[in-house]
Amino acid sequence: MMAQHTSVKTTFEPSQTIQPFYTGGSVALSQDGQIFAGCMGEDAILTDLNTGKELGRVEGDGEPITSISLTPSASHLIICSRSLSMRIYNLQPSLSGDSIDIEHVRTLKPHAAPVVVSAVDSTGTLLATGGADGVIKVWDIRGGYTTHTFHGHSGVISALHFFQVAAASLPSEFTPKKRRRSKGKQDGDEVEHVGSDSTVGFRLASGGEDCKVRIWNLHKRSSAGILESHSSVIRCLDYSPEENALVSSSRDKTVTVWDARTWKIRRTVLASEEVESCGFVNDGKIVFTGGETGCVRLWSTSTSQEITQEQQPKSETEAILEILHFDTLPYLLSIQADQTLIYHSLDPVADIVSDSQIPPLPILQRISGTHDEVIDLAYVGKDRSYLALATNIDDVRIISLSSSSGNSTNGESLQSGARHFGADVASLKGHEDIIICMDVDWSGQWLATGAKDNTARLWRIDPDSNSYSCYTTFTGHAESIGAISLAHSEPPSESAAHQNPLEHPPSYLVTGSQDKTVKRWEVPTPKAHGDVNKPARATYTRKAHDKDINAIDTNDRGTLFASASQDRTVKIWSLQEGEVQGVLRGHKRGVWTVRFAPHRTPGTISGAGQTGVGRGLVLTGSGDKSVRVWSLADYSCLLTLEGHTNSVLKVVWLPSTLNKDEHARQKAAQVASAGGDGLVKVWDLGTGEAECTLDNHTDRVWALAPRQTPTTLVSGGGDGVLTFWTDTTRTTLLQTRQRETERIEQDQQLSNLIHAKDYRAAITLALQLDQPGRLLSLFTAVGDGQEGEKDIDSYTGKKEVDDVLASLADEQIYRLLLRIRDWNTNARTADVAQRILHTLIRRYRADKLASIRIPDWAGRGGKGRAVGLTELYDGIRAYTERHLRRVEDLVEQSYLLDFTLREMDELAGADALILGEGRNGLVEDGANVLMVED
Repeated sequence: MMAQHTSVKTTFEPSQTIQPFYTGGSVALSQDGQIFAGCMGEDAILTDLNTGKELGRVEGDGEPITSISLTPSASHLIICSRSLSMRIYNLQPSLSGDSIDIEHVRTLKPHAAPVVVSAVDSTGTLLATGGADGVIKVWDIRGGYTTHTFHGHSGVISALHFFQVAAASLPSEFTPKKRRRSKGKQDGDEVEHVGSDSTVGFRLASGGEDCKVRIWNLHKRSSAGILESHSSVIRCLDYSPEENALVSSSRDKTVTVWDARTWKIRRTVLASEEVESCGFVNDGKIVFTGGETGCVRLWSTSTSQEITQEQQPKSETEAILEILHFDTLPYLLSIQADQTLIYHSLDPVADIVSDSQIPPLPILQRISGTHDEVIDLAYVGKDRSYLALATNIDDVRIISLSSSSGNSTNGESLQSGARHFGADVASLKGHEDIIICMDVDWSGQWLATGAKDNTARLWRIDPDSNSYSCYTTFTGHAESIGAISLAHSEPPSESAAHQNPLEHPPSYLVTGSQDKTVKRWEVPTPKAHGDVNKPARATYTRKAHDKDINAIDTNDRGTLFASASQDRTVKIWSLQEGEVQGVLRGHKRGVWTVRFAPHRTPGTISGAGQTGVGRGLVLTGSGDKSVRVWSLADYSCLLTLEGHTNSVLKVVWLPSTLNKDEHARQKAAQVASAGGDGLVKVWDLGTGEAECTLDNHTDRVWALAPRQTPTTLVSGGGDGVLTFWTDTTRTTLLQTRQRETERIEQDQQLSNLIHAKDYRAAITLALQLDQPGRLLSLFTAVGDGQEGEKDIDSYTGKKEVDDVLASLADEQIYRLLLRIRDWNTNARTADVAQRILHTLIRRYRADKLASIRIPDWAGRGGKGRAVGLTELYDGIRAYTERHLRRVEDLVEQSYLLDFTLREMDELAGADALILGEGRNGLVEDGANVLMVED
């Protein structure tokens, strides 16, 4: 019956996590397009682009990474950093298949200056490194030694590319004068290898800050050509065997196509932008480029004319830094300046007609390498299966929270629209500065945003038709909009607004600004709207606070709204007239967040009884590290929740769920708070205590949002991490009840075994259940003779117990030694510990006790730190020596006691003799008093 009344606190566990995997820097891609290697600070991350999961992580060496290379088959990873080191790793898929085992092979010092760029050949056996010292080296990846060293560039090496010229079309190459070689082998000299005919066509192209492109003959170990046409740093090189041509791009806004037979200019493309990346597609007939405008452009190799239609330049954050491509992939993967990865379909390229233009390449998918600092978020979509994010950019990112099938590595899953959990769905563009706040209506299909550009926007969200548009713009505030709220009241179920919310936008919007005013806006109806971007007008404007307004919320009845400010107050306003109804005072610092309690929220508050839900509750969080619950009846503070160690930045009401009893509704509401300490706390308002603390962030948590079905919390913070917390209370309760039931049954079984004097099974079960009390009682009863007459020649008191202790497994001995160590620290139980320890020492060899294998549960897989044998024995010895000293002291004191008693006896005898002489008939002989006659 005990298990039926178990009470368990609310528990949440992280079910999904979206973490940054690329924050800028060098990148690499496997030939199948599945594995992406990128920089995450000083670490290197391997990511499966099909699932978005992290496959492996390589910790940095304390210095920024300057170059990352991945062999085409993803067998090796090479990382170079500013520490002048080059680390080579062997990659092997794990047995489970959901990760990669990374083995460090060797560390080398490739150059006297940092490596700026590196490249791997198509076979995955050779690596080229270009340093800031102007030197190029070619390495055998598996052997770890230098095969070639090339000098010639007068500046930093900025681009490298391996290629192979067919033997039938080998060019007539320029051979420079032979360089005098020193007799002694100097640092950087290449290892001599005799080339074979199969390596005759191997070439390496390099570009540098000296604006030159150099071609190196790997077979002859010499320069094959010097190409000069650019006037700025060379950024990218690529080769087409079909066209037998090399393409180079530069920041001088030109792209040059070179004839590989003569190394003369075949075509020059005037790109009118600084080109960061280029390459060949469609068997070399087309050249793609990407650069500062953020557009992928296609050019004809034969005519040097642009094939794609004119595109509008994008913002600086969308500039293209690099484009990754393999001939086997049906797409281009561009890397943007804001760490976004974009898939561009190459399907239109195959149907290009000569001298015709095509629209820009379709975008198959966007993947955010990092969301940077998550400032606010909201569940959107009619089934809340999408998440809108406000980050440190001008756009709103919409990501998917559902996974669709498709794990193809050749682009088929991308073209079929398959997405993984956390994949980017859309980007809402319109704001001209960072978005600070957002709110969503009851349907999840209308999203409002406020930004530093002093405007608010209302967006129409329709993921089913892939439609995301700005419905209207709200302009009028003089400073940044830091707080926004839509109408939260749900229309009647039979109304047209409820049945078709996309055609019925919210009726109003409330905003708060750094200009210390609040505004209510009437949202134009679709009929009167006309122009999609037609601005709306404010119904009223009120001077609200003395300092910045941080948050605004409207109640779900559409009658009140609340504004929270840095002036440490929260004001309750009538929504219709815009008049102050009450002021919540009590916070000692600025108030960051405010929320009205949803309708039908349980009203029992700790210390306040039944508050009367009809009158309403308000929840606030402040910079004074506290969360407060207020009554709308008299605007008094009902409860103060303290536990955060930094400012409370966000509070939310959790959906009402079944109580732990599974048959009764919750008697008290629960709320969650997020703070600047990086923690999320769940509170029970009935007890006023924190039910659980959720920790998965390393920076302050700005954003928090609940989801009712299933009960989920999502938190986002300054570390760019999104954590999805699932309510596991019911599962925890069931597990706890099951464990308690099993424990009761096992306790009863243990009692039966002890009663039946089945010592082997009893000791084994007690060790398995980790019940030191029952085990101590058993050993004490045996040693004291409570279990029958003691065996004279037994160490523990019973030969059966001695035999059990002599046949224990390593794990059982380890558990028993842990118990002996604990018992030995207490003088009342030390005799039992010493008796059992004596038995183990007598029954096992010293080498056996010294080589006991520590079980896995005692290590990282256990709850605590593993206790080593040395530490364990030292703990036992320390208290044993203390007990020994105490016994020795008692022995010494016993000698003093004997001496004292003996002296007292002698003194008592002398007194008796004197007494006998004074009294007739009494004579003491030693200890005896005798009767004598006169």
